[in-house]
Amino acid sequence: MQEQQPWVLVRGAGDLATGVIVRLHRCGFRVAVTECANPSAIRRRAALCEAVWQGQVTVEGVTCRRVADTGEAARVSQAGEVPLLVDECAACVSVLRPAAVVDAILAKRNLGTNRDMAPITVGLGPGFTAGEDVDAVIETMRGHHLGCVIWQGGAIPNTGVPGAVAGYAAERVIHAPASGEMTLVQDENGQTIDIGALVRKGQVIARVGGVSVLATIDGVLRGLIRAGYPVTEGLKIADIDPRPEQVAYCDTVSDKARAIGGGVVEALLRLAREKSIQLL
Repeated sequence: MQEQQPWVLVRGAGDLATGVIVRLHRCGFRVAVTECANPSAIRRRAALCEAVWQGQVTVEGVTCRRVADTGEAARVSQAGEVPLLVDECAACVSVLRPAAVVDAILAKRNLGTNRDMAPITVGLGPGFTAGEDVDAVIETMRGHHLGCVIWQGGAIPNTGVPGAVAGYAAERVIHAPASGEMTLVQDENGQTIDIGALVRKGQVIARVGGVSVLATIDGVLRGLIRAGYPVTEGLKIADIDPRPEQVAYCDTVSDKARAIGGGVVEALLRLAREKSIQLL
C-alpha cells in the first residue's frame, strides 16, 4: 500500500460499521477508524470496536489494531491492518486530512460530521441530509432500499422497531431491565451463556445489577454486551436471532452490514470520480 494514498476515515466500529470497514479494506482503500472510549457493541464477535478493549481484533480476516496516535496509525496501515484511534470527536481529521469521512456511528442523529471534514462525506442512516451536512446518505433500514445511496435528502426515519427477521421484530432485541454492571450467567450444564448459545424463551441469559435478563424468544444469542459493562436501564444489551442456523455466523459480517458496505463503496467511487479525487 502506497504511503501517499489518502485516508478514508470511518467514524464508529460497531457491527454495521465493521461491514463497511471490512469491505473498504478489501477493496484497497486506506482505512482508519475512530471510536469512543467505552463502546457498547452487542455483536462483539463481529465488531472491530472490540479492539478498544482487546488491543486488536480480527473479523473475516481483517485485523483492526488500537493505536495511540496518527503516526502509529500510518505504520499499522502500512502493515496491512486497520488502525483504530480512540477519538470520539474525530479530532485526528486535522492531522490525517482524509479524502473521505464515513460516519458509521449509527446514532440516529449527526454527532458532528460535516462537509468541511473532508472532500467526500458519507453518513449512514437517519440523522443526515445528503446535499447539506454530507454528500451522500446510505439507507440502513431493512427492506427493499437497504444499502441504497441517497443523493438528496435523508434515510427512512428511525421507527424504533428493529426490522423483522423470520417474523420477529421488537422481540429480537432485549433492553436492560435495570441499571448496573452486566454479569454473565451459566446454564443448567454449567456453561457460561454468551454469544452463539441457543436459548429458550423465558430463560435467564444474564443479569444486570442483580436483576435477571430473560430471553424473549427461542433462538441464537447473536449479541450480548460484554461482562462488566456499566449498563443503564433501557440500553440495548442483547439480540436473539430466531433462525437456529445463524449459530454458525455470529462472528461474521451480517447481510445487513454487507449491503450497507456496498452502498458506501458505490458512494465513494462515484463521488471520487465526480470530484476528481484519487482514493485508490
